[in-house]
Amino acid sequence: MNPPVSAAIITKNEQANIERCLKSLAWVDEIVVVDSGSTDQTLDICRRYNCRVVEGPWLGYGPNKRLAVNSTSNDWVLAVDADEEVTRELAREIQAVLSSHRPESGVNGYKIRWRSMYLGKWIRHSGWSSFYKLKLFRRSKGNYTEDVMHETVKLEGKFGRLSSPLNHYTYPDRATVARKMEANTTMAAEVLWSRGKRPGRLAPYVHGGWTFLRMYVLKVGFLDGGIGLVLARDYARTVYLKYAKCRARARATEGGTGRP
Repeated sequence: MNPPVSAAIITKNEQANIERCLKSLAWVDEIVVVDSGSTDQTLDICRRYNCRVVEGPWLGYGPNKRLAVNSTSNDWVLAVDADEEVTRELAREIQAVLSSHRPESGVNGYKIRWRSMYLGKWIRHSGWSSFYKLKLFRRSKGNYTEDVMHETVKLEGKFGRLSSPLNHYTYPDRATVARKMEANTTMAAEVLWSRGKRPGRLAPYVHGGWTFLRMYVLKVGFLDGGIGLVLARDYARTVYLKYAKCRARARATEGGTGRP
């Protein structure tokens, strides 16, 4: 007999994605959604799928995901984002691996491979094809860190890997790219600042250039064709802006006396 599984999701204005995500979770025993002030149809859609909705302020990715996990009632939790979709193959693999799971094995979680789409095209290289995230874990043995960005699951014990993919429908259009780039780089710059980083004049260019080189050349993003070039360019600009915004804050705060 399979142990019950809860799905944990965080949302804000995700009406374009959430129904696809919820349909792919029809096999789980419980869906918990932590929403941070949606003004579109997100909550109406969630309630149609009998989700348990917890409403609260936006505290950052880590804190809100921790709240979602803590709000579940089962030990096994599948943490998914609103723009993700559990494939049928993955659902079957999760059910199979949990049916044969033995606590004495020390395995308390499983990493799942992302299969990501960017601007309507699947990315098969660029460092994305072998990207795994710890998404399925025992709530009694792990949870998300408090990091407002780049949150990870801190897990006691060992983890395994599942071979079936989790579809990730990220950045469907240029408008979404622009909106998320602006919001995420501002947040990322704040994180850098809080960690005591004071970038020099060349830092935005060095970090941005390295990001492009790593994704497009070292991670063979050029094999993705034109979309590989677009992806590497967009990620390079994202990193550039993160450091540029942190540097701008340093110069403003310190009266223009930031490092040369």
